[in-house]
Amino acid sequence: KSHDAAHIIARWQDEGRLTLLCPEVAVGFPTPRPPAEIVGTGDSTGDTVLDGSARVVERTGADVSDLYVRAARDTVDFARRHSCTHAVLTDGSPSCGSTFIYDGSFTGARKPGVGTTTAALQRAGVQVWPEARIAELDALLRP
Repeated sequence: KSHDAAHIIARWQDEGRLTLLCPEVAVGFPTPRPPAEIVGTGDSTGDTVLDGSARVVERTGADVSDLYVRAARDTVDFARRHSCTHAVLTDGSPSCGSTFIYDGSFTGARKPGVGTTTAALQRAGVQVWPEARIAELDALLRP
């Protein structure tokens, strides 16, 4: 199907319109890595982590906020170098969530919000889209 995400990504790659980056891997996180969530008050999101009033903590208890903030800033620099105007990121991630993130309880509970990289990209003027809306973005970007 022409609206299938894999087909769209392959076409974008063929057209030279795609640059790939995992913010977390780019700053040295292993794959796989322990689950991490944004913790703080009930309204904590990537924006509040960037502003220093919330933290990103792994299930192990390790505070990895500084690496998430660095990943966000490095991704903005990467986007600027590549003239990116739109990004498709993995929803739910404390870095890349764009419609929801997990609530910091490590129970699988979701809440509306964005991750640190999404927040930084939005502040830089990049439109961030969840993978589930890639066909919509493709239609918007078609000449």
